[in-house]
Amino acid sequence: MTEEYGNAATAAEGFDAGAHPPGRGAAAHWRTAAEEVADVLAGAGVRHCYTVPGESFLELADAVDRHADLGLVSTRHENGAAFMAEAEAKLTGVPAVAAATRGPGAANLAVGVHTARQDSTPMVVFLGQVTSDHLGREAFQEVDLTAFYSPITKWTTTATRADRLAEITAQALRVATTGRPGPVAVAVPGDLFGQRVPPAAALPGAAPPRPALSEDDRDRLAEWLAAAERPVIVAGGGARSAREELVATAERYNTGVYTSWRRQDVFPNDHPLYLGHLGLGCPKPVLRALEEADAVLVVGSRLSEITSQTYRLPASAGPGPGSPVAQIDIDPDQIGAVTGVWLGAVADARSALDSLAALPVATPERDYGEAHHVWERTATAPAEAATHPGGRMHPWAVVEGMRKALPDDSVITNDAGNFAAFLHRGWTYRHPHTQLAPTSGAMGYAVPAAVAAKLTAPHRTVVAAVGDGGLLMTGQELETAVRLGLAITVVVFQNGLYGTIAMHQARELGRTAGTDISGPLDLAAYARGLGALGATATDPVELADALDAALASELPTLVDVRTDPDVISPEATMSGLLGGA
Repeated sequence: MTEEYGNAATAAEGFDAGAHPPGRGAAAHWRTAAEEVADVLAGAGVRHCYTVPGESFLELADAVDRHADLGLVSTRHENGAAFMAEAEAKLTGVPAVAAATRGPGAANLAVGVHTARQDSTPMVVFLGQVTSDHLGREAFQEVDLTAFYSPITKWTTTATRADRLAEITAQALRVATTGRPGPVAVAVPGDLFGQRVPPAAALPGAAPPRPALSEDDRDRLAEWLAAAERPVIVAGGGARSAREELVATAERYNTGVYTSWRRQDVFPNDHPLYLGHLGLGCPKPVLRALEEADAVLVVGSRLSEITSQTYRLPASAGPGPGSPVAQIDIDPDQIGAVTGVWLGAVADARSALDSLAALPVATPERDYGEAHHVWERTATAPAEAATHPGGRMHPWAVVEGMRKALPDDSVITNDAGNFAAFLHRGWTYRHPHTQLAPTSGAMGYAVPAAVAAKLTAPHRTVVAAVGDGGLLMTGQELETAVRLGLAITVVVFQNGLYGTIAMHQARELGRTAGTDISGPLDLAAYARGLGALGATATDPVELADALDAALASELPTLVDVRTDPDVISPEATMSGLLGGA
């Protein structure tokens, strides 16, 4: 959706957007458009703007930096800035801001904005543009930013008047938080932020109330769940703020619960009704309860390619009464988009689950003990992982070491890569808001996300889990952590490979190409060069010592764990795949 503000009515309204106000009377109190924008952001609860400063939005950076309720965070790369804004918003539910300049800056920012789109994360993006009089001339670094960003945002607009910037900002915040949350982008020509403008006469209001589940739908769902023999719930990011209500509903109807891709923290994993994580490489035994279910309630999940196991589950006989699937989602476009449903309700997950849990229904007698134990067995490291030979650790042993050393309410930010399969299985998410992970699969997420998480929640233990490939993309944000005094811990699974692609190549082609990373690299020295602490671990004892030291430190710490490149996934080795091919 795109829209361009601005029309020929400027002169008729008695305001010259290009002129400075006179130095007397009421106009003497006019402020810059950037200052008005900063007030709108702060009033909506925004707390940080992440950016690589650029010449196209000098006044915005200045206004944010000087505002008492806002913080300006200068990052080392726009990719890091976007990931930080996305992570903060995901953790808090309140939009954060990312800002970048013109073509190169906007292009660098795009990966994190796409992440916010696929992860349904509210975010406001300001893109500095060339000055108004140079637009359309392919001026220095000019790109059509509205066209560029439209496919990866909920809404993109180009401002053409300084006196409308506060209004546009309020509208951007509204769109970002209404319905299915997501990023919005505002392109602003470089001459607008610094213009002095009168106070905005009126601004768009807050997001409208989120719809509740109707009594009729509530009663039909309750009867359906109570009467089913093998019901399950699939809960996604839309249920992130409804954890207590989700638990209460599962217990009320004695219903097993799956979590969608990288949303493992929406339901306590140690709960006896937890059935597993619908992620990449989900073990077949874990899927059995979903495959055999006669009632599947999908709550706050868009049933992505990965969650649905390549659009295969939950199975549906088509729309209408023959389908065993019902869906509750805030976004009507998501209901029935992947599989037919017999009932689709546009409703807020929290209020819908609360109304279901409140009904005085008799709790059906069902036993999910074996299905829960099936998941537990897949989440347990094999015995040989602890004594892995060769001077490199088994990835399972790294996760086990993390479980022993770290508080179980730590915020874990995890990157993309095959190493993450061990983390997804081995780490138990017992507490809410403890997982920050991109469903888009974007590499380089973990370190910037950890910076934002620690800045937002300084009392929390924050740990980034990342492969050497992802670290070498955005690891320079350790400098940002050092500068801000953020004691994050970064655990690097260094195996010298782009592991996911190497696995696919070995499986499909019988050989690899372009997936080697030189090394082993001295990543601990890299961290120390950025002002952080660094340690290297090649066995469980060294890992335990390094993690203990990191938790006690007041500086960010990188732990370079040397892992075996042959152990490419929980089920496969590179040598086995290449030999089999």
